[in-house]
Parts: sequence; structure tokens; C-alpha cells
Amino acid sequence: MSNMITADLVDLDLSADTKEAAARALAERMVALGRVTDLEGFLADVAAREAQMPTGLDGGIGIPHCRSEHVTEPTLAFGRSAAGVDFGAADGPADLIFLIAAPAGADDAHLTILSSLARQLMNAEFTAALRSAGDAAAAAALIRGEEPTPAEDAAEETGDTADTGAVSAAASAETAPGSTGQDSGGPARPFRIVAVTSCPTGIAHTYMAAESLENAGREEGVEVVVETQGSAGFTRLDPAVIAAADGVILAHDVAVREKDRFAGKPTVDTGVKAAINRPGELIGEVRDKAARGEVTAAAADGPAGSGGATPVERGGESGEGYGTKLRKWLMSGVSYMVPFVAAGGLLIALGFAIGGYEINKAPSVMDHFVWTQADSWAALLFQIGGVAFAFLVPVLAGYIAYGMADRPGLVPGFVGGSIALTINAGFLGGLAAGLISGAVVLAIQRVPIPKALRGIMPVVVIPLVSAAVVGFLMFVVIGKPIASAQEGMTDWLNGLSGANAVLLGALLGLMMCFDLGGPVNKVAYTFATAGIAVASPSDSAMKIMAAVMAAGMVPPLAMALATTVRGRLFNAAERENGKAAWVLGASFISEGAIPFAAADPLRVIPSSMVGGAVTGALSMAFGATLRAPHGGIFVVPLIGNPLLYLVAIAAGVCVTTALVIVLKGLRKPVTGTSAQGPGGGTDPSAPTPGAKQPVAA
Repeated sequence: MSNMITADLVDLDLSADTKEAAARALAERMVALGRVTDLEGFLADVAAREAQMPTGLDGGIGIPHCRSEHVTEPTLAFGRSAAGVDFGAADGPADLIFLIAAPAGADDAHLTILSSLARQLMNAEFTAALRSAGDAAAAAALIRGEEPTPAEDAAEETGDTADTGAVSAAASAETAPGSTGQDSGGPARPFRIVAVTSCPTGIAHTYMAAESLENAGREEGVEVVVETQGSAGFTRLDPAVIAAADGVILAHDVAVREKDRFAGKPTVDTGVKAAINRPGELIGEVRDKAARGEVTAAAADGPAGSGGATPVERGGESGEGYGTKLRKWLMSGVSYMVPFVAAGGLLIALGFAIGGYEINKAPSVMDHFVWTQADSWAALLFQIGGVAFAFLVPVLAGYIAYGMADRPGLVPGFVGGSIALTINAGFLGGLAAGLISGAVVLAIQRVPIPKALRGIMPVVVIPLVSAAVVGFLMFVVIGKPIASAQEGMTDWLNGLSGANAVLLGALLGLMMCFDLGGPVNKVAYTFATAGIAVASPSDSAMKIMAAVMAAGMVPPLAMALATTVRGRLFNAAERENGKAAWVLGASFISEGAIPFAAADPLRVIPSSMVGGAVTGALSMAFGATLRAPHGGIFVVPLIGNPLLYLVAIAAGVCVTTALVIVLKGLRKPVTGTSAQGPGGGTDPSAPTPGAKQPVAA
């Protein structure tokens, strides 16, 4: 840690009265040493991490931290506040404040050092020594471990090892998994707990929670072995250690990886700060559950118990609200549907391109196919694409249910989606069928089932009951109203013209460029593909598809153009990303602009939205049509009014490029991080002397 903190990064008289001011004061010291290249960008990353979960800890400690592309090397700054700064801890303000900055691509060795500091913060002697340090150099030396605390001296005298978790792990592994808890002729063995700790950043809370649990375990005579799932990766606990454990503590604010390993044991599932602030209570809770025989469901039972996790839960964060989960359930279905949309749509478009728009009336290729006729090949492509399109609604419904209830949701989801097609309920019916299927399966899984019947639940009972219930609801109860709503929406789209069509194009353009491949972007894209996912799409539906694809191409193409005409406004990594953005934008991959938006969202995203709105509106005004749902510039021959379509894209790209250049040109360079460019100007891309280049987004 010799390079991570120096006396210049220590402020023993921190005068800030808010956490934002404290972070700024310490970050300015990092900027002065060239450890941070963009003060405002770095502070935005710190604030984003703080918004996920307060970083104040009991005992007067604040640990604001983040991983950021604006950090050149792992750095730690320390401030001591006489008045205290509120970082959200339950016991009041923090007087010891550690600002931890890790690069976006920090190596494991540096992250391991930062994790060691996090563990030290749970040592009362260490924090007491910091509060009494007389000068900055002494405080920096103490944090680096060059001045041992009294506890460390005592450990050396007694020969204790620092890695008590490893000792506990070895001890647990020596006991056979089927141990009864008492050695032959010896005293009863201690209660054994395995734990997992993780936090969104994986730098500080993860390791502090582990240290806290281990300390509490030693005090209570309990063996605690912790798996830290941090930024430096994680080492899986030995299966023998898990098998020998009497209980499990999962202290996490992100999804636990490979959670099924801990199924079938008494489990306490909580947030990571609970393990830091009240580890003794968590140990007591898991012991009480073990005494009552309360265990999580086995992995084979899936989500039937608290030990299972649905795909959405495995990919999300602890404590997500219903609205967030609903969005993820819907996006789960959309993400699985999109490949069918792309393959089917492109095949159908190629069929039209080769055989003309009358190809949809061709007989089945099973009855008539001539190898030497282009029309036969066109009919083949069209009919294969039609089959692929027939899966759209069932796949959408099936994987929405899958996101909610895991594999048991697939059968009722696909059945409900197929019924939606049968009754002409379309995509709206698919959405409803998916949500209903997931809800029905979850309800069935909450019914207490005799142990003897659990084996047939996932293969017989759940598919049978859920498919019957979903089929009844879709055919008899809600199918007709949804079909009527779908028909009304189709009629509305068919009636769009003039100013209404242009306004819709602008709105869709704004949505496509708002989050660059995120949920809002996917809503607009799904709306467009829903219109063309039929055998004979309307002219309005094809105009909407054209507008959506054109707008989605604008952000990456604009970023590529901006890095070409005003390269000095971008750093070296961004200029390199700009080269790839040409191809990504031309291929209709909006995510090509994400590195630029992540680095400078307040300038890039609004500029992209304006350009996308211009392109969407112009595309609708020009009457450009598109039968293919993807392909970018490579499907221009399949577009109606292709020249005007390209004009619409070019107009949006120029607008976004101009706005980005103007807004970035108004930005003031950070003092100490800019270098003189040609002609005496400042070049934000030039590296600070002695500093490493920032990590690419």
C-alpha cells in the first residue's frame, strides 16, 4: 500500500460539513497528484455509488468509494473531521473518512490491498490510533501498515495468524459432512457457519462485513468461514466446508453467486451492512433457525423456498422494488424474443427483396420448389421467416414467466403465448400471458406440499395446473378484451398521418436514444417490431420500424464523427472507441455510444436524444418504410425511399455531433490534469506527467 496513500493524501483537519464536500476535498488531493483525471466525473461516480447505499458505518467511519474510469491508479485518501460528517450511519456522523478510488479495470493485487484496509477498519485499536495520530505522515504510515497497532504487536507475541478464516475453514473441512456434532469421546464441536458477503462495488463493505462476522464468531465460540464475493473475484468455499456447516449467513447487496450451494440449511439472508453493524444478532438468528429445524428449500425445488432464486433475482440486487422487478421480467421476455425478431424479419425482408411483395401469396415450398427459380428461393426465405415470427409471442410470454418463476414458468408461459396468437391478442396478449403464468406458478409453489410429492411437482403438477389455469383465463376471461385492445392499437397506427406521424417519430427517436439499449430503448424497439411481426404489416407499421432503426443508429455514428472532427475534446480511449462506433452505428447497435454516455452523460445523452428525435421525425415525414427489424445500413436496399432515409440519419448525426462538440467545448478542464496542446490550448486528452492513462470505458 506504499503508493496508495501518502501524507499528501491525508487531511487531519477536514473542515467539510457534508459528505459531498468531504468527498470533494479529498478528491482534490487525488487530482493534485494526478491520481484522478476528471474531478467532476469522479465525484459523479462517487455520488452514484453513495446513492446505491449509504457508506457510513457504526463507530464514526465513512468510506465513500467507487470504481471509476477517471482514476488512474488505486488510491486512498484519509480525512479526520472534528465536527463529524453525516454518511448515513445509524449511530451518527463519521469523524474518520476514507475515500477509496479504484480504476475501472483495477488489478486483483491492488483490490486485495484495499480489502485489507477495509478489514482493518473493524479493528478498534487501529481506529483509535488514527484518531490520535499527530501528523499526516504518521497517519499515512499507520494506514500503510508501517506502524503496527497494539493489537498487531500482541498478535505477533502470541503467534496468532491474520487469516483466521482460513484456519476455521481447514478445521471445518476436517470434519466429515455427516458429522453429528460431537467427537468420539470428546467435547461437543462448536456451531459452524458459512457466510457470503458482497456489496455493489466489492471493495469495502464486502470485506468489513467478513471481518465483523469472523470477530463476532470468535467472541461467541462459533466457527465462521466467509466467502467474500468482491471486485477481485471470489474463491469458492470448499464443498466439504459447506456440507459441514450448521447454518448460513448471506450478507449481500448484490445477487449471491452460485447461491444454490447453500440450499437446504438454516439461512439468514440480509444486507451487507447488517453484518457489519450487528454480526452477533445474525449469528444468534441462524442458531435459532437451526434449533427450530428451519431450512431453505433444496436446490432441486427451485424457488419454492427462500433458498432458490429466479433468473431476475440472480441478476438483480437485494431489496429491489416491485416496479424494478416488473421491468426486469418484461425485459427478460423481450431479450429472448429479439433474436427471433431479427432472424425472422431479415428472412422475410430478403424474401420480399428477391421475389417482390407478392411472394406472400406463393404456395408452400413443400408443394412447389424449383431449384433454379429465384422465386422459389424467395418463397423459401419468406416462409422460414414466417415460422420464426410465429414464435415471437410465445417466446415473449414464456420468458417473462421464466424471469418470474424460473423453469416452471416456461410451460404455462408458452401455452399462454400461443393462445394469445390463436385469439389474435398479439403482443399485448403475450405480455399478459407471461405475467399471469409467472404469478400462477409462484402461487402454486407457495402451497405446502407433502415431502413425498415434491419430486413430481416440477414435472407433472406445476405444468398441468398452471397450463390449465392460464389457458382458462386467456380463452374465457381476459382474452377477448385484450384482443379488442390490440385491434384498437392497430387501427390507430394505421390511421396515423401528417403531424401525428411526425410527432410519433420524434417520440420514438427520443426513446431510442435515452438509454442506448436499456429498458426505454427496448420499449420503443418492441413497439416497432410488434407492428411488423405479422404476415402483412401495414404501411404505418413499416414507417415506425424505419424511424426506430434510423434513430437508434444516430448516437454511435455521431460519437464516431465527433471524435474524428474534434478529437482533442476526447481522451485517447474515447478516440479509439470512436473508430469502433462507426461500424456499430452502421449496424444499428446503439450500445456503441455507451462508453461516451457513461463518461459524460449530461452532454452525450441529451445531444443524442435531440438528434434521434430529428431523425425519427424526418423518417416519418419522408414516408420511409422498413420490413426488416434489424440490419442498419446493410438493409438499405430493402427500405422504401432509401435516399431520403439516409438524409434523415445524416441530419440527426450532424445535430448530435454539433451539440456534443459545443457542450464539451464549454467544459472547463480540471486543474492539474490538462496539458498544453498545439498552439498553447489545453488538450484534455493529454496525460498528466507521471500519471497513468485512464482506463477505457
